[in-house]
Amino acid sequence: MVTAHPTPDYPISPRRNYGSWVIVAIAVLIVALLVLMLVRNTAFAWDAVLHYLFHPLILSGLAVTLQLTVVVLVCALVLATLVAMLRLSSSRVLQAIGRTYVWFFRGVPALIQLIFWYNIGMVVPVVSLTLPGVGTLFSINTNDVISPFIAAVIALSLCEAGYLAEIIRAGIKSVPSGQVEAARALGMSRGRTLRRIVVPQAMPFIIPPTGNEAISLLKMTSLVAYIAVDDLFYTAQSIYSRTFETIPLLVVVAVWYLVAVTILTIGQGYLERYYGRMDDPLPAGMAYRVWRVALAARHRSSK
Repeated sequence: MVTAHPTPDYPISPRRNYGSWVIVAIAVLIVALLVLMLVRNTAFAWDAVLHYLFHPLILSGLAVTLQLTVVVLVCALVLATLVAMLRLSSSRVLQAIGRTYVWFFRGVPALIQLIFWYNIGMVVPVVSLTLPGVGTLFSINTNDVISPFIAAVIALSLCEAGYLAEIIRAGIKSVPSGQVEAARALGMSRGRTLRRIVVPQAMPFIIPPTGNEAISLLKMTSLVAYIAVDDLFYTAQSIYSRTFETIPLLVVVAVWYLVAVTILTIGQGYLERYYGRMDDPLPAGMAYRVWRVALAARHRSSK
């Protein structure tokens, strides 16, 4: 008979990694030197930064930047969804149209598109509608319709939709085809399958890159300063062109962009956690969910 001997309880001590301590000390020293340089450098003029941080003109420019970001993002999402549907269509003609759109608007720089739409009146001076036998119903000067803000919305929406369309297409393609086939086999329509089965499963793949695009769009709105839209950057430019306080005004602009990006990042995190609930385990996996939703839809349609 073999007698089991108790294993002695030896104290467990972690291995000391002196290399990490050295790296941490160097990083802390570099950060401390950078902070000291920022605080003691008189070129930053922190008094002027505090003065302009909540200046009415700066806050007005910030409001225009946020408004432009929201409007462009909504328009781009709608247009990108339509382009993604073209890319996923069974028609090769529609697929070619979607691919051409993505190819063109992702290939042409956003600044060129902004300047083009700002000067669209040189190409189409007048917008009119004329019917044979009736005459001209209305005629509008293009420059009266396409203001700098409208030109910025059109240009940035078209440009951003090219990127978002590929994100939406990739998210929809990430859903296994068996999910769609199971839903269609149980009698669900194409639209209901898209809304109840495909989109909820695609959202965890769509939200993170879309959030990154929203943050990129927020910063890209600074380009509208080239077409005289009174956004945050243009307002700061107009101030330091008179006062010559370039560095303090740039610091103010950077602070507000960082605040806006932080808020967007927090919102993106909430959306990711919300749609991440799709990863919760089910009694019989995702097939059970498809079966349950399809039976509920069939039961309602049979009434």
